[in-house]
Amino acid sequence: MAENESPESASGATEATKVEGRVNRRRVREGTVVENRMDKTAVVAVVERVRHPKYAKTVQRTRRLYVHDERNEASAGDRVKVAETRPFSKLKRWRLVEIVERAR
Repeated sequence: MAENESPESASGATEATKVEGRVNRRRVREGTVVENRMDKTAVVAVVERVRHPKYAKTVQRTRRLYVHDERNEASAGDRVKVAETRPFSKLKRWRLVEIVERAR
């Protein structure tokens, strides 16, 4: 079948799959809001599971990210999705993308 295809149709498929412009390399993380007392800022705890290089045991590492929350819509306990962005302040390098699940 591949022998019967013309080169134009094969190259057309590759052209359609190419992404034009810049590729978005910004990281996206999911975590839990632990603090929202600041104006337009939330602190999100992101838990990452890493395998220990020597002992091969799975270890949890928690990182606290300062997140820009423009409308102050995130509350403590919410599961949120955050994306890396330009620096908003000294500590804020992430922005709120969506609230995945509200706290009960």
